This record gives sequence, structure tokens and C-alpha cells, in this order.
Amino acid sequence: MSGYKRMRRQHQKQLIALENKLKAEMDEHRLKLQKEVETHANNASIELEKLAKKQVAIIEKEAKAAAADERKFQQQILAQQKKDLTTFLESQKKQYKLCKEKIKEEMNEDHSTPKKEKQERISKHKENLQHTQAEEEAHLLTQQRLYYDKHCRSFKRKAMLKRHEMEQQNIREELNKKRTQKEMEHAMLIRHDESTRELEYRQLHTLQKLRMDLIRLQHQTELENQLEYNKRRERELHRKHVMELRQQPKNLKAMEMQIKKQFQDTCKVQTKQYKALKNHQLEVTPKNEHKTILKTLKDEQTRKLAILAEQYEQSINEMMASQALRLDEAQEAECQALRLQLQQEMELLNAYQSKIKMQTEAQHERELQKLEQRVSLRRAHLEQKIEEELAALQKERSERIKFLLERQEREIETFDMESLRMGFGNLVTLDYPKEDYR
Repeated sequence: MSGYKRMRRQHQKQLIALENKLKAEMDEHRLKLQKEVETHANNASIELEKLAKKQVAIIEKEAKAAAADERKFQQQILAQQKKDLTTFLESQKKQYKLCKEKIKEEMNEDHSTPKKEKQERISKHKENLQHTQAEEEAHLLTQQRLYYDKHCRSFKRKAMLKRHEMEQQNIREELNKKRTQKEMEHAMLIRHDESTRELEYRQLHTLQKLRMDLIRLQHQTELENQLEYNKRRERELHRKHVMELRQQPKNLKAMEMQIKKQFQDTCKVQTKQYKALKNHQLEVTPKNEHKTILKTLKDEQTRKLAILAEQYEQSINEMMASQALRLDEAQEAECQALRLQLQQEMELLNAYQSKIKMQTEAQHERELQKLEQRVSLRRAHLEQKIEEELAALQKERSERIKFLLERQEREIETFDMESLRMGFGNLVTLDYPKEDYR
């Protein structure tokens, strides 16, 4: 029994050692998954920071390029206007000379007009012509200034629209990046959940398999112990019966001696009774009949002693037969009782082992159902978390894009209102001269 108890303790140690090993394995698995999640979060943060820096660099580059394009655009307009002004002034000079010569010719043809009056009229025509040309030059400069201001304003508007487009592109790129990272995170979490589920089922199967193996080994040991116990009990009973069979002749001899003693005692009593009867008969019988009476009494005594001897032999034979029969019946009864007892003990052991096996199987079924419920609940929580995070991300996307578009719309409205106050009309349909400097 001490070996059986030692085996039970060893089985408990094996189960505890396996549970500790599986727990350490699960802790290591969860730590590994946690590190992977943290690594993904850090990488995602780094990628967003890189994207933000990249967008800032692109915005700064585009701002510098836009400023350079604006200066180039302004220089182009100013160069063209300067060229137009030069052409206009040269045309005015030519026109001024032609008009001046024409007036002189007209004055020279008119001989009736005094020379002084002619000079006054010529001077007046010159002044009128110079004044007209000055007004035309001033008008041209005004038109050029308006053209310059309007097209520069239109250029600024288109540059602002381009900046708005870039801002929209940047925010969409950022939001798409976040969504991609979130989808990768969700795929990773689902993969983690599935790997954890597989590990949990594998560990439960390993633990339950060891438990069932140990129970089978325990039951096998119990059966072997019970069979060994049965054989030992049968051997002990067999030795007892052998000893009883060996002891039986001594018992029979003692009982035979007891019967013989009883026979001898009876014979002594018969002899005493014979002597008493003989003396009595001799006293009451005539002397001549003594011989006949003695012979008769002697024959009677011999007959009775023969009967007693026969009864003695019969008693001895009956006693021996009865003792042998009682011994066989008692030993058979003991064998039957032992077999019945051992059978009942075996049935009790089988019933106990069946009960233990059913309880263990029921425990395993409960453990499996509990694990399935825990896995299902964890997956439901994960899916709910994924839906909530995607909804929050979509809400953030909508709000940020809406806020950006509203801010850009306000900037456009403010710019257009300021353009109207500056006297410019619709700037949307304006085209850049010669080249598009966007």
C-alpha cells in the first residue's frame, strides 16, 4: 500500500509539474504577443512621425516653389508690361512726330496767318498732344497695374487652392495610413487570438491526456493489487485447508481414543453389572444350577460385549466419515465465501473505477465547455473592440476632413470677399498669361 500511495503522490507531482509548465508556456506566449503589439504600436508611431515630417518637408518645399513661381510670374508680367510700355511710348513718339510735321505742313501752307500766331497754334497743338499722350500713358499704367494686381491675386488664389489640395491629400494620406495600420493591428490581434486559442486547446488536451493516462495507470495498478490480493487470500486459505487436512488424523486419533475410553468404561460397567448379577443369581439359585446359570450369564456377557465392540467399530467408522465430510463441507463453504467476498470486492473496485472515470470525463467536458465559452467571449469582445475602433477611426476621418474642408472654404470665402473689396470680380475664370506657373 505504501507503494500505491507513493505512486499517487508521484502522479500529483506530475500533474502539478505539467500545470506549472503549461502556465509558464502561456505566460511566455502572452508576453511574446504583448511585445509584438508594443512593437507594432511603436513602429506605427514612428511611421506616422516620418509621414508628418515628410509632409511638412513637402509643404515647405511646395511653399518655396510657389513663392518662386509667384516671383517668376510677377517678373514675367512686369517684363511684358515694360515691353508693352516701351512699345507704346515709341508709338507715341512716332505719332507725336507725325502730328507735329503735319501741323507744320498745314501752317506752312497757310500764308495768311502771321508767324507768331502759327507758332502759338503749333505750341497749343503740342501741348494738347502731349497731354493726350500723357493721359494715354497714365491709363496704360493704370490698366497694367490692375492687370498685375488681378492676375497676381488670381495666382495667389490658385496657389491657395493647390495648397488646399495638398492639405487634403496629406490628411487623406495620414488617415489612410492610420487605417492601414489599424487594419494590420486588427489582423495581428485576430492572429494572436487564434494562436492563443490553439495553444489553450492544445494545453487542455495535453493536461487531460496526462490525467487520463495516470488514471488508467492507477486503475491498472489497483486491479493488479486486487488480483494479487485475491491470489494471496486464496493461497492463505489453501494453506489453511492443507494444515487442517494434515491436522485431521491427530484429531481423529484423539476422538477415537475418546470413543475407545467410553467403550472401555462401558465394558467395565458391564463387567461390574455381570459380577453383581452373577452373585445375585448364585445366591438365589440352587447350587446344582450354578453351572448352567454361570454359562448362561457368560454367554450373555460375551454377546453384549460383542455388540458393544461392534457398536465401537461402527462409531469409529461413522465418526471418521462424518469428520471427513464436515471438513470437506467447511472448506468448500470457506472457499465459496472467499470467492464471493473477492468477487464483491472486485465489483466494488470496478464500480469505483468506473465512477472515477465518469467523473474525470465529466470534469474534462466541463473544462472544454468552459474553455469554449471563454474563447468565444474573448473573440466577441475582440470583434466588438475592432468595430468600435474602426467606427472611431471613421468618425475621426469624417470630422477631420469636414473641419479641413470647412476651414478651407472659409479661407476661400475670406479671400474672395477681400478680392471683391479690392475691386476684383470673378477670379476663377482667369487664365495665366503664356504659362501656367502652378
